[in-house]
Order: sequence, then C-alpha cells, then structure tokens
Amino acid sequence: MNIAFDAKRAFHNTRGLGNYSRDTLRLLSSNFPENTLFLFNPSSKRELVFPLSKNMIEVFPTSYAGNLFSSFWRSYGMCSQIKSIKPDIYHGLSQELPIGIKKTRVKTVVTMHDAIFMRYPELYPTSYRSIFIHKNKYACRVADHIIAISEQTKRDIVNYFNADEDKISVVYQGCNNIFRQPVSIEKRKSVQDKYQLPQQFLLTVGSIEKRKNTILIIEAIHRFRLSIPLLIIGKQTPYINDLQKLIHQYGMEQQVKFIQHAETVDLPAIYALSKIFIYPSIFEGFGLPILEALCSGAPVVSSKGSCFEETGGPGSKYIDPNNADELGEVLSNLLSDNVSLERMSKEGLLFASKFEEKQIAQELMKVYKSL
Repeated sequence: MNIAFDAKRAFHNTRGLGNYSRDTLRLLSSNFPENTLFLFNPSSKRELVFPLSKNMIEVFPTSYAGNLFSSFWRSYGMCSQIKSIKPDIYHGLSQELPIGIKKTRVKTVVTMHDAIFMRYPELYPTSYRSIFIHKNKYACRVADHIIAISEQTKRDIVNYFNADEDKISVVYQGCNNIFRQPVSIEKRKSVQDKYQLPQQFLLTVGSIEKRKNTILIIEAIHRFRLSIPLLIIGKQTPYINDLQKLIHQYGMEQQVKFIQHAETVDLPAIYALSKIFIYPSIFEGFGLPILEALCSGAPVVSSKGSCFEETGGPGSKYIDPNNADELGEVLSNLLSDNVSLERMSKEGLLFASKFEEKQIAQELMKVYKSL
C-alpha cells in the first residue's frame, strides 16, 4: 500500500501533535515495512531531527508558489502532488485535510485529537478559533474515515463538528518506545547528576500554560505543608509568571525547580526517579505524559473527567482539578504509603500494555484496509 501523510508536525513540532505524528509514522513503518509512506513536508528547514526509514519518501513543494507560501501549499497546493503520486490513502495526522482533496479521488483519513478550543474558548485567540473551527468541520465532513484518539474526543467531534459517528474509529495513541525500556541504575544516576535533581521529588510534565493547571500542585503542596521538591518540565508561556508569583508568595523558591528543555532520551529516567507524577490538567484529548509516566513505572495522579481515566487506567488516582485540598490530601497520603505507590506503579505498567505499538499499528492498518 502507498500511504501519504501530512507530516508537517513530524518535522517541525516538538510537542503533542509532533510526537503523535512521529510515533505514528515510526510504528507504521516498522510494523508494515512492505508499505511506502510519502511524508508531505512544507519546508526542508527542519525544527528537529526525524530520521527516515527505508520505506519513507519525503515530499516537498515543487511549485514556486508552494515553496514561497508553505501554509498555502499545505492547505491547497499539495493536492496536485497527491494526485500525481496517486497514493492509496492520504492521512491527515493533525485534524486537517487540504481543501479540494476530494478531487484527487484518493481515500482520506483524518486524526482528530481534541476540541478543547470549543470547550474553553477563553483560552484561545478568536482568530485561532475561527480558522480551526472551519478546518476541523471541513476535515470531518470530507474524510472517508475519522480516527479519534479517545472516546472523549469522539464524543466531542460529534458534538462540536457534527462528525458522522458511523465513520469514526477510536484508535488510542502510543508513546515513544524509549519509555517502555527499563532504565538502568547508571542511567538514573547520570540523569540525576545532569539536571541536579533531588533524591525524591514530585513531577509534572507538559507545556506550562493555564490549561495544564500546574498552579493547583503548588497550592496543594503549600496547604498541606509538603516538604518534597516539585519538578516542572515543559515549554514556558506567560502563565509561568502566575506560578512564580505564587511560589514567591509562599516562599517556595528553593522547593520548585523548572526545566524548560529536558532531552527526550532523559525523560524515562526522570519519570522513573519521581516519587509521584501529577497531571492536573483541566482538559485533554489524550494526555500523553500520563502514558509516558505509566510506561516508566511512575505512580500517576491526574484529573477526574475528560479522557484522563481512559489513559491512566484504574490503578491511578484522580482528583477534582479545581480542588487543591483534594490533591493535597491524596499526595499527603501517598507519600506516607509506599505500599500503595508500589501497587500503583505495577498496575500502571500493566494497564499501559493496552497501548503497545503493534496493536495500535494493526488498528490503523485495519482502518486503511477498510477503505
């Protein structure tokens, strides 16, 4: 089978959509090497390294206008190249399909990740919402099949984008396979030294923005007078000013450590070293850091509602993301109960096997073959 992909984020995005794109391409390439994957990339100036397998072919704009206006090429211009290549399937990996894709007569799949900007419009600029409402509704309407990364996302795209439920399959995403590899004592020690990490710490990972709700962790630690350090890893946004203001107010400057750029190869060790991984986000489409933590053996505390219980499973703990006292009580109890922490770690590892790569690859291929 020849399968074409919108691979912009695989080459140019270091966050969630980029991780999903890279992992999807990698697991399809390795599990089904007989297929050829065409990766449509609007720019040769890559933001990061994404090595190509033997069965991957990178496709760049061939027209002057396409090279000059990459966003135009991705939204409109690539259709002529899709028609020329004649793949069996075109898969939009990040909630978009190019305008006019139907005219190519190529079967189409689109992955829908979330509709957070519909649920929480106050968190997004009006112009952003306007553009993506149009793009997402169009993609749901014209796609031959839709992949939702969680049951929560499936419900949301039916509700907000009027997607046809009969053409939606829920295919959970996986995580980078490095999180499933045991982390040696030597690796843990080298990572601990590299980032100057304390012997014990609480951990949260993800973009430092309002929706991630990191402020709840700081509030909970303060109210329950927990002395354990907190490590916050993620890209910083202006929201960090709110966190730092509260940290200063509570005199926690020596207790809270920020790392903006932790290398991916070091993250499994950081998860494994943490006492508890905390993810109190208000809403997500999947919550990838939860799965990374489970695969690394870290006990997880996350939010009630949204998709979190789908990703975290029955062995994790869940709290009201608006209740710092509830989070504080859970953390306080767990920190004095190593038996429960050990049980959560084991149950989390078992539940994470539900998201193994081979199974996800087979489910994706089942969608392709159905078309």
